[in-house]
Amino acid sequence: MTCSRRHCLSSLATMGMLGTALGPIKSAWSQDDVSLDNLYVRDRLDEACDLAVSFLLKAQRPEGSISDRGHAIALTSLAIMALASVGVEPGEPGERGRAMRAALDFVLQDGNQMESGYYGDRDGSRMYGHGIITLMLTEMLGMGATEEQNRLIHERLEAALRLLLSSQSVSKPSKFQGGWRYAPGSTDSDLSVTIWQLMALRSAKNDGMKVPAEAIESSLGYLRESFTGRRFDDGTKAGTVSEGGFSYTPGQSRPTFAMTAAGLLAMQVCGQYEAPEVAAAADWLLAHRPKSKERYLYYGLYYYAQGITNTVASMPRNPIESCRRCYCRRSGETGRGLHPVPKNETWASSTPHRLRSCLYLFAFTTCRFINDDTSLHG
Repeated sequence: MTCSRRHCLSSLATMGMLGTALGPIKSAWSQDDVSLDNLYVRDRLDEACDLAVSFLLKAQRPEGSISDRGHAIALTSLAIMALASVGVEPGEPGERGRAMRAALDFVLQDGNQMESGYYGDRDGSRMYGHGIITLMLTEMLGMGATEEQNRLIHERLEAALRLLLSSQSVSKPSKFQGGWRYAPGSTDSDLSVTIWQLMALRSAKNDGMKVPAEAIESSLGYLRESFTGRRFDDGTKAGTVSEGGFSYTPGQSRPTFAMTAAGLLAMQVCGQYEAPEVAAAADWLLAHRPKSKERYLYYGLYYYAQGITNTVASMPRNPIESCRRCYCRRSGETGRGLHPVPKNETWASSTPHRLRSCLYLFAFTTCRFINDDTSLHG
């Protein structure tokens, strides 16, 4: 009987046997290492991820960037995280390791980050890009191929975090407090920008960087303002919420797929796994499955795969099947997993090819360790 990668590894991890089964594991790239590839049979998920990785590597430019419609620093940072999600490291020998090192060098080069710590000006990616780049730096902290890369990662990260926190503290109307928007000095907020800053802060905290508790608490207040359901603070329903999801900005009454998925993940990033808004958002998402023509589909699926996996203890097949259908229907052998882009949509909503491939990798690597009956067989 053969098993897939996810089934085999998740079984070993659950039994606490990964270390004892393999014996002492040597340096990551020793030729004598025991290969986990010998323990399982590759499946269609692995093949799809390999195609996406190849697509990204072929798109890399001589200076190290991986992008296609501008916003080169932000998109390259997203590509770095996508490659890392499938196990690529900067110190790895071979094509993938070289590509990762070159991409990191491109992001870290002088002139990309302003003296204030802001990363969204040089490539026009604004606070979206700043959050993505800061998140990448937290994920790559200590993972550089050289001491110099590690020094620069830490230095750039400290400055980026200072900018992120100072931007959050800008005076705003109460319903916008705790969030972020397009510019460091913005006096309003939206959820799509805020989620990236929150993920960066949470990852930085996990790294041991200084992240004030009040920054997280302030963000929670903003997230609750963005919840479309009613919150009951007294009476027999105190501490509960009515049915609802999350909206782009506070005050909007209709939740959307992408923003509800983002809100769900954002609440979890803040440690609110048992909050009533989390349960309500999960219920809304399970009742409103994503469709291939969904607006901001690829952003939404990135959040959806993580948030739903964190919420539903026994993962049903349908949410992962939704990701599979939306991403893989037209992927063929290109690795893009793409759909045609409506001509009237903007850069953000049309989602360039490289960005789609990154989000594709994130969504499917999230699903590697769920039950084997959700794999992409057949």
